[in-house]
Amino acid sequence: MNKRQVGFDKENTASAYLENSGYRIIQKNFYCKAGEIDIVAEDDGYLCFVEVKYRENAENGFPEEAVDIRKARKITRSAMFYMTRYGIPEDYPVRFDVVSILGKDITVIKNAFDAVM
Repeated sequence: MNKRQVGFDKENTASAYLENSGYRIIQKNFYCKAGEIDIVAEDDGYLCFVEVKYRENAENGFPEEAVDIRKARKITRSAMFYMTRYGIPEDYPVRFDVVSILGKDITVIKNAFDAVM
């Protein structure tokens, strides 16, 4: 399996996990000029922009560590574009979550980072 296939597989795994945890999946793989959002979902009245990160093992660090300031900025810009495109008001409650998959262990980090410009 190549990297793209692994990523697609892990995003589907994350989506199923989120749905079982009470999230409502709105869209997967939203692309725009600013970047990509793996999963857009609703949870507890929040519009959630979810980044999925996977590592086979912790040898090269934990998956969530890959969401650095540069990645957070890209996700924030993509989220703003998404909200504009779909007419979602600026004051709508938004959250940035990360699904960390390490081997077979899945962890959801709610509110993993604040919007970064």
